[in-house]
Amino acid sequence: MSSPSKPHSLFFGTVRTVAAALLVFQIFLIAATVHYVMLPMAKRSADDLASLLILSAKTWVELPPETRKDFELELIREHQFMLFEDISPLAERNIALPYIGLLDDALSARLGETTTVKMTDLDTTWFWVDIPAGGKLIRIGFPKSRLLTDPTTMLLLVLIATVMLSLLTAYVLARRITRPLAHFSQAAKRIGTGSIPEDMPYSQVQELSELATTFNQMALQVRELLDNRTTLLAGISHDLRTPLSRMRLAVEMLPEASEQKTIDRLRRDIEDMNVLIGEFLTLSRDLQQESPEQIELEAMLTEMTEEMNAQGAQVACHVHPELTVLAGPLALHRVVQNLLSNALRYSDGKPVQIEAERRGNEVMIDILDRGPGIPAHEMEKVFRPFYRIESSRNADTGGSGLGLSIVQQLCTTNGWQVELLPRDGGGTKARLRLPLSEAQQEQPQR
Repeated sequence: MSSPSKPHSLFFGTVRTVAAALLVFQIFLIAATVHYVMLPMAKRSADDLASLLILSAKTWVELPPETRKDFELELIREHQFMLFEDISPLAERNIALPYIGLLDDALSARLGETTTVKMTDLDTTWFWVDIPAGGKLIRIGFPKSRLLTDPTTMLLLVLIATVMLSLLTAYVLARRITRPLAHFSQAAKRIGTGSIPEDMPYSQVQELSELATTFNQMALQVRELLDNRTTLLAGISHDLRTPLSRMRLAVEMLPEASEQKTIDRLRRDIEDMNVLIGEFLTLSRDLQQESPEQIELEAMLTEMTEEMNAQGAQVACHVHPELTVLAGPLALHRVVQNLLSNALRYSDGKPVQIEAERRGNEVMIDILDRGPGIPAHEMEKVFRPFYRIESSRNADTGGSGLGLSIVQQLCTTNGWQVELLPRDGGGTKARLRLPLSEAQQEQPQR
């Protein structure tokens, strides 16, 4: 089964989609404008200019020689035309200009022969055309500035404006769509930790307003369910203590003639039930969020290590000095205690290590053992309530199956992360990741 592809940002995906659609639309719009508006206007303008050039040349030929000079001055002043007779041939035009190409076609159509507009080698600001009139070859020219057009610059500016406008429009639309979704995502995360977020603001958009209403109702219902679950868990666990005490008393009052093996088995069963009920009560109490405090990890972990070693365990502790976190002390102690107890239970009597250090904007607490390890397909399952790799349900070999489930619940409630990883050389690494507060993130890492 192929692994899922990396998710993409909705914001940037929307920007790309909208921007691409707008760009395609603008390209079609520009193409249609050029083909149906600009090109016909350019052809008409080129035809008018060709007609004026030919008329000017023919008029000059027909005028008396003494009045031609005045006519030439009039052409320069009114139309920016310069007119000559019997000029040496010019080189062919070596640059492509769309409008001049249209002028070539217009001149050729009016003169009945192929005619091209040329430019001198040394002067690229004037265009010239040779027009036969009255048996003479009249050269008439006009400056480039007379056209008052710069298609390259125009297309470049239009393209830049199109891209900028498309990106800006796409950004605004995507932001309008994704900003409410980002707020919903943050609120959903807070619900996952067991806290009630502030009511989502109502929008002028009908769909978003309906979504906000539904989300606010859901958040309240989820919180009520969590409270009911905690209350029910605590109530049932507490109420079970009474019949359990009666059972213990009844066992103690059995006649001396009763089989001792059966009595011992009953006592163990009652004690196992008492431990399980105690874990339920602890879980219901720990799921209530507590006020965070500054915790010196070196002191806390060293104390836990000494307590375990005093009970006959082999635990080594290596903590970066002056490492502190802002967290609920009871919840953090409970999480580390459960992970450490789990590591000792499956370490086959081998030493267990506790390591803690800062990495970036997080604090990593690793608990490492040299036990048989956990199969890869079991890594996620062991966090389920009552799930044990050892399937006999024997508390001596596999515990109650609630330790890691309590760890997962507490981490979710407090915004921490826990994971089990295979350890190089055999064994398991339990890693607890606690995010640093903004104030701690600004402090340099030592």
